[in-house]
Amino acid sequence: MRYCAAISLTLILLKPFSLFAETISEENTVKSTEQITEQSTTKTTELSTVQNTEKEIVSSNQVKSNNTLTASTESDRNKVFQEQTWGLGVLFRNAEIPFDTEADNVTSFVPMMFYQGETFFIRGTEGGAHIYQNQDWQFNAMARMRFFDIPAEYQNEVQGDTIDLGFQARKSFSENSFFDVELFSDLEGNPYANLSQSWYFQHDSWEFMPKVSARYKSASFNSHYYALAEITEQKIGAGIEVNAGVETRYHVASNFYLLASVNATMLDKNAYNSTAVNQRWQSEAYLGFAFFNDISKPQKSELTNHGYLRLAHGWATPSNMGDILRGDSVKDEYNNQLSSIFYGLPLTDNLFSLPLDIYLTPGFVWHWNSAVQDSEQEYVLAIKAYYTIKWPVRWRIGLAEGLSYVSDVTYIEAIEMEEKGYRPSELMNYIDISFDINLGDVFNVKALNETWLGYSMHHRSSIFEKASQFGRIKGGSNYNTVYIQFDF
Repeated sequence: MRYCAAISLTLILLKPFSLFAETISEENTVKSTEQITEQSTTKTTELSTVQNTEKEIVSSNQVKSNNTLTASTESDRNKVFQEQTWGLGVLFRNAEIPFDTEADNVTSFVPMMFYQGETFFIRGTEGGAHIYQNQDWQFNAMARMRFFDIPAEYQNEVQGDTIDLGFQARKSFSENSFFDVELFSDLEGNPYANLSQSWYFQHDSWEFMPKVSARYKSASFNSHYYALAEITEQKIGAGIEVNAGVETRYHVASNFYLLASVNATMLDKNAYNSTAVNQRWQSEAYLGFAFFNDISKPQKSELTNHGYLRLAHGWATPSNMGDILRGDSVKDEYNNQLSSIFYGLPLTDNLFSLPLDIYLTPGFVWHWNSAVQDSEQEYVLAIKAYYTIKWPVRWRIGLAEGLSYVSDVTYIEAIEMEEKGYRPSELMNYIDISFDINLGDVFNVKALNETWLGYSMHHRSSIFEKASQFGRIKGGSNYNTVYIQFDF
């Protein structure tokens, strides 16, 4: 069940190849870390090549000239992308533990991505796809991360943080007021439902997003997450808990923002009276920073960077990231290998007034079978930045941050977890560090001007035991890969 659910989540969040045909839309302002305000208006760039041929061509030179012009116009216009609504943040989460334990609080490091497209969206700890939307209504298929707050020393063994799947119906009463009805289930099939009302307010550089909600929890959900039935063997009934909170965002300068939120939850009577729980109220707070679109500037209607397709093949190494960057990489004795394909959707071509090309990059990775592992699949969603250096030819430095989910933990990762005494996790943080060079410049061939040859380090890790959602692990896996990338 866990495997199938994770595959479903990946299809919802990624679906990379459908993005080739998707017309890009954007909102003028990033509203919140949950994007509680979304506009239904869509800005589109019409990609058309108009070459009237009503006049009769009287010479072969004219034919060649017109055909060349048409091809050039087609090529150029097909590369036009608009600036997208996006964000990348780092937050620290602190939550009260409602159970009868010595520790009262637990903290976690939470990287977050944000994106709002015509069909797909990512809002920090949730994401999904718009199944239907008009001016007043949205129907969305969604996946959402949910934290299971227990003392940090038990989180690797339990790994209770999970991803819930479900559907949302959103009613817009105004541009800044929304009512949501949600039906969700965890990966074990324990259902629950949410009703929530959200608002959005802005004053100068401040944005505020208050929200109130009620959650109906099934008996199986309540027993699993509050009575801890697997440990206590206690079964409890269903219940309704209520929650109130507010998120705020402060625009410091350019693309830099400070983020904060606080929430309070009152547990239902059945959950509170269970033997494992010792308090009725639970609080939660986030504090961090993020990079978003500059709210003081209109979004660009045309970007200088293009979409791309990247094909790569790589080899596992037991070396850590520092050793690899120093050129001291050791070969895996079993020669485990992977092949990958990544799509790049341009988000912007400027960050803090620097010429940085930023992309949303979903990817699919195939880990080949070997003497010590079966073939496995990996799904990646990340935001990547490129900085181009134009001397003596064009070459680039790239860095990506995101999420990686594997159908089963690979050998190179599992053996390190075993040596360190950790339980491995399928969901991990993803980093990609790359260096590439433009083949058109190297060979002075115009046809290769949009083709790059490069190296990348494919890295999965769990942020030095600081992230509960990744299993409180220190370590991960690395692959040295070679790729060819085509811009279009």
